[in-house]
Amino acid sequence: MRLRPRSARSGNGGESRASPVRTTPITLVARRHAAHWTSLSSQADDIQPSVRAQAVADHIRQHGASFFDELVDGTGLLRTQVEEALAELVALGLVSSDSFGGLRALLVPSGERRPLAGGRRRRRTAKFGMEEAGRWALARRPRPATSVSPAQAASEHVEHVARTLLLRYGVVFWRLIEREAAWLPPWRDLLRVYRRLESRGDIRGGRFVAGFSGEQFALPDAVAMLRETRRQPAAGALLSLSGADPLNLVGILTPGPRLPALTGNRLLYRDGLPIALLAAGDVQFLETLDAASEWEAHKALLRCAEPAPSISDTALHGRNGIAFRAHHRPARPS
Repeated sequence: MRLRPRSARSGNGGESRASPVRTTPITLVARRHAAHWTSLSSQADDIQPSVRAQAVADHIRQHGASFFDELVDGTGLLRTQVEEALAELVALGLVSSDSFGGLRALLVPSGERRPLAGGRRRRRTAKFGMEEAGRWALARRPRPATSVSPAQAASEHVEHVARTLLLRYGVVFWRLIEREAAWLPPWRDLLRVYRRLESRGDIRGGRFVAGFSGEQFALPDAVAMLRETRRQPAAGALLSLSGADPLNLVGILTPGPRLPALTGNRLLYRDGLPIALLAAGDVQFLETLDAASEWEAHKALLRCAEPAPSISDTALHGRNGIAFRAHHRPARPS
């Protein structure tokens, strides 16, 4: 879903067409936990879709989740008009699709999608189209439970976010979550939850990453992984990551310039330390390397090379979903 919808009103009084773009913020949540996340992001009250988008939304509201062909037949609009209407509704956070195929199809120009049966195109086309996008449904926001008080519900929402951040990073402190969404609970609210979890023995508190002030908290499995990683000798392993990866913490946990969290940017780690960045097509090395090492790093960065995860790394990700890599070498935990 899109938790922070934008307004579709234009400045000149006419219809504003909102289309999904590659930077549209899409949030992936488990349906059973949707109430926690929607409570942190208020629904915009001034959303005014265009006439065609409203017609598509009304059809879905009346007939339920519908396939693309059903929307075309039910609204009487042209196929391209329904595509534009769905693109606007997605950008406004009002509808969602059964699969990622719907978003992929909307992001690809209609002339580059797979042709209809019997059609012939000589130029290269995408392997998916609107017909394979599944059903389109209204993005409903769960209503808060009436059996608990608002204060208790707010506390449960904050605790869910706090636990999610622990599963995301393994170790959490105030500086680490700078790249997270600005609408998440403030650190003071998360701190109260972490102190309560520590007092119950669910998590560990201490100094796990050197050079940062304030309290730090970690999952027990993460602490064990940090100690194990600390004992491993440097192997020169290279790991290339997208700039949108949660482990893009260069300039936050390590010295050097920050890398914008964009999909096209890339970051290269060697034994857990950043050594090269790729931004806007330019490669920047963060330390001086010899010619052979620089060539290997340049090649690994551009080819997005990523070694196969080790057994311990796979077990850590599969069991707890912690974002730490087995070959990272953070400071020795206390």
